[in-house]
Amino acid sequence: MSKIKYKFDSKSLSFEQVRVTLRKRIVRALSYLATGLVFATLTIILAYQYLDSPKEKQLQREISELTLQFELLNNRMEDVTEVLGDIQDRDNNIYRTIFEAEPIPKSIRQAGFGGVDRYKALQGFNNSDLMVETSKRLDMISKQLYIQSKSFDELVVLVKGKEKLLASIPAIQPISNQDLRHQPSGFGWRTHPIYKTAEFHPGMDFAAAQGTEIYATGDGAVERADALAQGYGNHIVINHGYGYKTLYGHMSKMAVKAGQQVKRGQLIGFVGSTGLSTAPHVHYEVVKTGVKMNPINYYYNDLTPEQYQKLITLSSQSSQSFD
Repeated sequence: MSKIKYKFDSKSLSFEQVRVTLRKRIVRALSYLATGLVFATLTIILAYQYLDSPKEKQLQREISELTLQFELLNNRMEDVTEVLGDIQDRDNNIYRTIFEAEPIPKSIRQAGFGGVDRYKALQGFNNSDLMVETSKRLDMISKQLYIQSKSFDELVVLVKGKEKLLASIPAIQPISNQDLRHQPSGFGWRTHPIYKTAEFHPGMDFAAAQGTEIYATGDGAVERADALAQGYGNHIVINHGYGYKTLYGHMSKMAVKAGQQVKRGQLIGFVGSTGLSTAPHVHYEVVKTGVKMNPINYYYNDLTPEQYQKLITLSSQSSQSFD
């Protein structure tokens, strides 16, 4: 029940009942409603502008997670690109050289994509740059893998009928992995263990116990087995033919003689420390047409990809040779 209202009339000096017409009541109600709608609209606008709904918060979390996944994917692609680059380098400079095939030019391996804009559908988003860059890198890796696959197909054809060549090329380590004592000292500039000067180390040093067996790394003929070369001590040189030779130095004892034919994996001597050496090990070199090569590229018959990658890491970390 509504309250009755009165107002004071100053002329008659008495209170009179206030009578509100229906029209005024309607106008007053509409004014209240309009004011409420204005405030409600402003509140909704501000809320949408500065406050996130539960659904928006969920979408933002999903976007953050997807962005993180894209970044992790890019990091993994960097690793894949590095490994692929190593395969391409070995393909051009080792495998294709062995079979006298022309190397694949870098301009072909890393050529871009022409024609229509392949990434137009990814434009216009907050993270467009990230998505486009990731897609480009995936496309580039896919193309390079395709080219590398075709290169290996070509090498398979070249390999057929060349069993003797494959048996002669150095393709294993001179010492078994299980006999190694320390990480190998790699090919390149190293600190000489005696003179303490920076010198180029033209091979790899495999440290093992005195008397550990040393094996020929490819078929061939023993060209020399003596201690006449300065610094190498008791050493053996095997001529594999096709421009390849290998050298094994600092042996305690040699098991073959000059002129003898040997097979890959055959025992040729034992680890020692003869000549200019600071500890028992075998100094191993690979020579191709008179040029000393990095032996790390000639273990592909002996190591898994994981072992090969580990050997590369270890040999590159060593700063001092054993001879």
